[in-house]
Amino acid sequence: MPYIAPTAEQRFVLDCIADLPGLAALGPYANATPDMIDAILAESGKLAANVFAPLNTVGDKAHATLDDGVVTLPPGFVEAYKLYVEGGWAGLGVAEAHGGQGLPFVVAAVVQEQLTSANMAFALCMMLSQGAIEALAAHASPELQERYLSKLVSGEWTGTMNLTEPSAGSDVGALKSRATPHADGSYRIKGTKIFITWGEHDAADNIVHLVLARLPDAPAGTKGISLFLCPKFLPDGSRNDLKCVGVEHKLGIHASPTCTMSFGDNDNCVGYLVGAEGAGMRAMFTMMNNARVQVGLQGVSIAEAATQHALGWARTRVQSAKFGGGREAVRIIEHADVRRTLMTCRALTEATRALVYLNAAAVDRAHAGESSGLADLLTPISKGWATDVGVEVASLALQVFGGMGYVEETGAAQFLRDARIAPIYEGTNGIQALDLVGRKLAQDGGAHWQEVFAQIGDTLHDLNAHAELRTLAPWLDDAFAATKAATVWLTGANNPDDVAAGATPYLRMMGLTLGGWLLARQALVAADHIAKGAGDPAFLKAKIATARFYAEQILPQVGSLSAPVTRGAAGLYAISEDDLAA
Repeated sequence: MPYIAPTAEQRFVLDCIADLPGLAALGPYANATPDMIDAILAESGKLAANVFAPLNTVGDKAHATLDDGVVTLPPGFVEAYKLYVEGGWAGLGVAEAHGGQGLPFVVAAVVQEQLTSANMAFALCMMLSQGAIEALAAHASPELQERYLSKLVSGEWTGTMNLTEPSAGSDVGALKSRATPHADGSYRIKGTKIFITWGEHDAADNIVHLVLARLPDAPAGTKGISLFLCPKFLPDGSRNDLKCVGVEHKLGIHASPTCTMSFGDNDNCVGYLVGAEGAGMRAMFTMMNNARVQVGLQGVSIAEAATQHALGWARTRVQSAKFGGGREAVRIIEHADVRRTLMTCRALTEATRALVYLNAAAVDRAHAGESSGLADLLTPISKGWATDVGVEVASLALQVFGGMGYVEETGAAQFLRDARIAPIYEGTNGIQALDLVGRKLAQDGGAHWQEVFAQIGDTLHDLNAHAELRTLAPWLDDAFAATKAATVWLTGANNPDDVAAGATPYLRMMGLTLGGWLLARQALVAADHIAKGAGDPAFLKAKIATARFYAEQILPQVGSLSAPVTRGAAGLYAISEDDLAA
């Protein structure tokens, strides 16, 4: 499954939507010069295409395997990880004070997108390590940072996140893992964690586990949870009392070891407190919020790879078809419905990419001292809508292959299998929707969604004033009006059940509308470049065509979501359990 990094598209969105020049003007990101970014994307694109992508099918077939607590990666993965480390990619978005390159998170996200498109199962290792770095940089003591951060930033060691337990899935407050204080200031951790991504493997010299556990006198619920660092190997080189006792057999991402981890079987698992006692959820959410943006990016990544794969097939697959009064052999891309399918894939991919890049840039601005409100608002939409789109596009792309898509030899099925986990982990998309309507809309009195809506209004004004693009305005205007009305209804609803009932369709509504807005912004920039004779005319014309297709073919879906959002909970609760089981 060959992959070509869409660097021209990524660079355009970085400048047009993420405002990379504006980020580079902020003190922390002065290293993000145009030449530097161009060089990074070109080289990471080569790493993705030439090293990660060839291993995608290998890993899917060979799987990660467990034998007596030792996980062995598929052939080629250890060598590829070494190349990743030698290239210095792990520290791309880490502050220079911690040994990183001091580039914006959004730039690191672009590189992560490329690696994930090429090999999602492998790129999960890098994603988890980046989150661990973020959590330790924000919350760990100087001593822990000195001991562990440099190795994580270099990539010599990898990191994990240990939340879920057999009896505590989304309800993290129900976890039972225990932490007992020890005389030397460390703790002894005991418990079992499940679904731990890259919890054990043979690519790195050490694995740094961030583990949520409860002190003996801690209160029930999330307020009683603390965060601990449990290394696979202790500072003296001895093996810590923790091990992988199982690897899940999954629908997809077969090369990613999803582990059941046992801590303290011999009552001697050493852990070090990260942050304050009882503040574990705050520290872990630093890691999780980073991960949620990156999981949204996984949806973009799979959509991009699946679209490339389907487009390549459609341009070369020839079959007999009826045209006019006779039959002739044509490439299937000549069929209107195949073009519609491919354009749907392209438009949804580019819309979600723009949203996630905007989100990542908002995270950067928050780190530079600006409000975190926009990043907070966009994160559940990025995670929820973009991952749903990843599954949708992978399915549409498989459809382009026809029956050949359903057999494994073409590789189309792997994208769909790999994509399906993204709407589930790091907080299911239903939880993201509840977070959006229950917390993020109300944050700061609704100031952040109101600001975004004001910007959509500005874009509509610009579209109406543009001779070539004003035909896009009515479609965006209708979607915007429906979304605004739904938002006002939700923020004014008095019954929490009514709000919860409309949460999931509302998240999709917001995603679709924001996607249309961001594509319209890009179309305006593209038209301006064409008028000035700047840039690649073919690329710019394609940007306008994509925005127009999205406006005409996808934005009309928004209005149909109004009723599901505002119907409330009565209709749902009128359906009994017996009705469901009948």
